[in-house]
Amino acid sequence: MPRTVDEILAHAEELADRFESDDFDADMMTPAEYELACAARERAAVEVRVRNAVTALRGTGVPWARVGELIGTSGEAARQRYSA
Repeated sequence: MPRTVDEILAHAEELADRFESDDFDADMMTPAEYELACAARERAAVEVRVRNAVTALRGTGVPWARVGELIGTSGEAARQRYSA
């Protein structure tokens, strides 16, 4: 089952905290580990951006079917993932 947006956002916060703390030591990572950590952080940031865009679009009355179409899924899947 896919993770919820709230779980993804919580994980993004955890990653951001790690990047800003002493736990994230890029010098102790292989280049591949560093690349993966950076990619995960970027993915989380993009998920926040998508969620904000969905919220704004829905606020203008755009139906879930159109939201789903724009993000490449069904309206029902978009509703399940991004509704409050």
